[in-house]
Amino acid sequence: MTEIEDLTPIEAAIELERLAREIARHDRAYHQLDAPIVADVEYDALKRLNGAIEARFPHLIRPDSPSGRVGAKPAEGFGQVRHLIPMLSLDNAFSPEDVAEFDAKVRRFLGLAADAKLAYAAEPKIDGLSINLRYENGALVQAATRGDGAEGEDVTANMLTLPEGELPRRLGPDAPALIEIRGEVYMSKSDFLALNARQEAAGDKSFANPRNAAAGSLRQLDPKVTAGRPLSLFAYAMGEASALPAASHWDYLERLKTWGFRVNPLARRCASVAELLAFFAEMGEARAQLPYDIDGIVYKVDDIDLQRRLGMVSRSPRWAIAHKFPAEQATTLLEAIEIQVGRTGALTPVARLTPVNVGGVVVSNATLHNEDEIARKGVRVGDTVIVQRAGDVIPQIVGVVEAKPRGAQDFVFPDHCPVCGALAVRPEGEVIRRCGGGLTCAAQAKERLKHFVSRNAFDIEGLGDKNIEFLWDRELVRGPADIFRLEEINGRSLTRLENCEGWGKRSADKLWESIRTRATMGLERFIFALGIRQVGEATAKRLARHYGSLAHWRDAMQSRSEEALAELTSIEDIGPAVAKDVLDFFAEAHNRDTLDQLVAAMEALGGRVEDARQVEASTSPVAGKAVVFTGTLVTMTRPEAKARAEALGAKVVGSVSKKTDYVVIGADAGSKAADAAKLGVATLTEQEWLALIGE
Repeated sequence: MTEIEDLTPIEAAIELERLAREIARHDRAYHQLDAPIVADVEYDALKRLNGAIEARFPHLIRPDSPSGRVGAKPAEGFGQVRHLIPMLSLDNAFSPEDVAEFDAKVRRFLGLAADAKLAYAAEPKIDGLSINLRYENGALVQAATRGDGAEGEDVTANMLTLPEGELPRRLGPDAPALIEIRGEVYMSKSDFLALNARQEAAGDKSFANPRNAAAGSLRQLDPKVTAGRPLSLFAYAMGEASALPAASHWDYLERLKTWGFRVNPLARRCASVAELLAFFAEMGEARAQLPYDIDGIVYKVDDIDLQRRLGMVSRSPRWAIAHKFPAEQATTLLEAIEIQVGRTGALTPVARLTPVNVGGVVVSNATLHNEDEIARKGVRVGDTVIVQRAGDVIPQIVGVVEAKPRGAQDFVFPDHCPVCGALAVRPEGEVIRRCGGGLTCAAQAKERLKHFVSRNAFDIEGLGDKNIEFLWDRELVRGPADIFRLEEINGRSLTRLENCEGWGKRSADKLWESIRTRATMGLERFIFALGIRQVGEATAKRLARHYGSLAHWRDAMQSRSEEALAELTSIEDIGPAVAKDVLDFFAEAHNRDTLDQLVAAMEALGGRVEDARQVEASTSPVAGKAVVFTGTLVTMTRPEAKARAEALGAKVVGSVSKKTDYVVIGADAGSKAADAAKLGVATLTEQEWLALIGE
């Protein structure tokens, strides 16, 4: 954490960019291909590093942040199912301090005292594949994987191959008319070993671990294959429900059992952090003897009403967390140090390692962050080093076990870009050396294009990193607008692709169709795709929600007036540094030209940039209204009030201006109340606010 605290905003933005790209690659391997390329502990640590940097620099949270992403896009071959309630991922805890902080955050949000009673349900975290089961009038009608959290794959036919004892086809008469029951499909250790033995005997490929075997078995296009695989199911969560079947999570688990579901018998109700940690230690000791794999313990606030008040942040619930088991270390040889050039020109050193097994997964590289990190740890090519796959900085080299002989040359960090040759400058007081080539540097230009088509930006299927490189090398694409003109660029584009190795008419047509479907794009994703420094997912959403349309946002930014700056910084979590980067983007003529060309190319395909979606005014009295909360509230905490206001379509801002609609004043209100009076802005007491929103 000391290293994170020393990061400058620019360094943090660069690292968050790298992490988003790396984690997205692992998500695809895990969720789509059922072939993970890193151990869970390494993946969890990458997510943890991302979360730690975002906590230190909340204004840098990216639209494609892993904290806002659950899994990967549904694979082709299955029908897509939109979940009625998103299937959320969980934040992770790695230490007792993390668990204590989770409990403290829950209490702060709900306004509970440290000694107030608060029960939790604790369950072993099964290492399998999440499933959503939809029941209507007591009958199973659909089964879907988690997918990206919003949409999953329809695997109903495959799930129906599970025996009735694993998957009830009908619920009891006390079941709600509609309910989504969620759980984990897994394969026991003994069944996994038996399956691999059969695979090897038949000359087929064996599976790396039980999780891969379960996922690969469930995601078979032929249900007959799934029927021959020994899958099991634990139920543990609830999605949409027309009526609550229980008041607490513990009682919900009991109700699931009466409906015929298997619920993990090791689950325990706990009344304190101490009890949670005792259960974690107990399960850690028993882990090796369990008949199935677990990688941690999940803690959930037991009271379902409190769960609903707590809600979610990004794509994770505030009321639950996964406490992961510790990772392992290994030693290996540092074979080389290579320099990668990112979208913003940052030169990042990467350690290439002799492949080593860490926690069951072969690892071959680790980040070294920057030149100061190399010097601090004293690593040199040829050293034997300790590699760790968990904690705050992952993957990382912990230190040197055996150094090269004296006289061996230290690694010399380049002072020129290894791609374009431009001078690489390290500003005074910063640790990141950056290529000065700008858009003339092919590495930076290509990375910006990769960012533009990435998952939480335009998400153009078929335009992954390899195909961006392919199109760039053939001079078919140089900027975002070129992508939407790809079919007719001098007659050389997609028609030419048909004759290239690895391409044909079908693949070229499919790419073009994918591009056409993305010619209409929501404002928040459009803003993120522009690649403005320090504008992450949360910031892009807030900008889109506040300004509503591209035209309104652009006009306000191009004015560069004091009023525009004041309005921009009044938006929640947007400070002067972020505001400056946004305004600087529009101050550059080539950025405005790029924007114009992009919009024109989208419109030429019949597309547009859609205005931000707002809650309909007819359903919410505060939809589109700018609201400031100040002072201490009584019936709810300030974070809870803000979350509720945003759910109703309000724009929560941090300062009072002429454009503010309401200032909600609690006890001990400060200068914001005075500002409201001076500007003639309507003020509401907490009770008046609750009456306005109908609560």
